[in-house]
Amino acid sequence: MLYSTVTPAEKRRLFRERLASGELLRFPGAFNPLSARLIEEKGFDGVYISGAVLAADLGLPDIGLTTLTEVAGRAKQIARMTDLPAIVDADTGFGEPMNVARTIQELEDAGLAGTHIEDQINPKRCGHLDGKSVVDEDTAIKRIRAAADARRDENFLIMARTDIRAIEGLDAAIDRAKALVDAGADAVFPEAMRTLDEFEAMATALDVPILANMTEFGKSELFSVEQLRGAGVNMVIWPVSLLRIAMGAAGRALDTLNDEGHLTSKLGEMQHRADLYDLIDYESYNHFDSGVFNFTLTKE
Repeated sequence: MLYSTVTPAEKRRLFRERLASGELLRFPGAFNPLSARLIEEKGFDGVYISGAVLAADLGLPDIGLTTLTEVAGRAKQIARMTDLPAIVDADTGFGEPMNVARTIQELEDAGLAGTHIEDQINPKRCGHLDGKSVVDEDTAIKRIRAAADARRDENFLIMARTDIRAIEGLDAAIDRAKALVDAGADAVFPEAMRTLDEFEAMATALDVPILANMTEFGKSELFSVEQLRGAGVNMVIWPVSLLRIAMGAAGRALDTLNDEGHLTSKLGEMQHRADLYDLIDYESYNHFDSGVFNFTLTKE
């Protein structure tokens, strides 16, 4: 009932234990709190909260228009709805190194298990679009160092994302990743890798976990979990997939309303009311209400 009974600190501790085991952890992207609960129900390892999804939810493009307040607030709503660890996209950290430090503490307070900070210039662009630019290595290092120094829970995961592969190539990406690990990053998110060999080269070069971004319509081929595991990847995200599927279904439903005037033909595609009630644990609320309001008066 209500929110997760697992504390954020415990979620972080358990997450770091599993990450240290070397197994590959699967993090589908939640587009709202209810979808986070569905991800947990289906047996996944964690929840990813995409900056692109948070921006799209506001009707905005993924070009750095969202604020720390918006991201932390929505991420908190999503993270508290599940027992799973949740990782959120913090873009470039919302400013200079001091802003990055504040970002980390706000996200800790919001109950997140970790975040990633990228090395694009601010404002950023979607990682799979052309025309990106990255900051110099010194600036990128200062962001990660500020993030690592600011955290209060040692289990809060500081992940460094680098977008330099699409600009300067794989060798530059490996060199940048090594520098960011030296600056304090616990894991690396190499964006827009093109082949399994590139993922394997990154994993071989680093002694920290790496994350693969399996976003549709991007620069990377959509590799399977087994393929990524074989390449040494430790985490995989599908950041926008559920939103894309949900919006595609919503568009088709609206077309059906226009064409047929009702949604009878779509009933088989809908989540049933009973399934929704199970997912939100409706019965627990009924039980709570009964315990509070069902009482008898006694005469003294």
